[in-house]
Amino acid sequence: MNRRSVQDMDSIFSTIRRLGLRRGPQRLLGGIAGGLAHRLSMNVWLVRLLVLVSFLLPVIGVVLYLLIWILTPWQDGSIPLERSLYKRPPAR
Repeated sequence: MNRRSVQDMDSIFSTIRRLGLRRGPQRLLGGIAGGLAHRLSMNVWLVRLLVLVSFLLPVIGVVLYLLIWILTPWQDGSIPLERSLYKRPPAR
């Protein structure tokens, strides 16, 4: 990657972190439902049920979940896509 595209990606990852969504501490698989429940102040089991129902949508539910999974930061702020692209610890 050239310097400009790295700066653009860093900006995108910083914006994602500022959204305040983190993988929840109450995780079963990826922690996405737990993070959404925490952010939206909802019951974690209700959010898990809604995520499972979204999987009934043709392709969209699973693809959207996977996209969210690679872009949602862990509790420490690291983003899976960022770590795989740069092969380095995240900038905070």
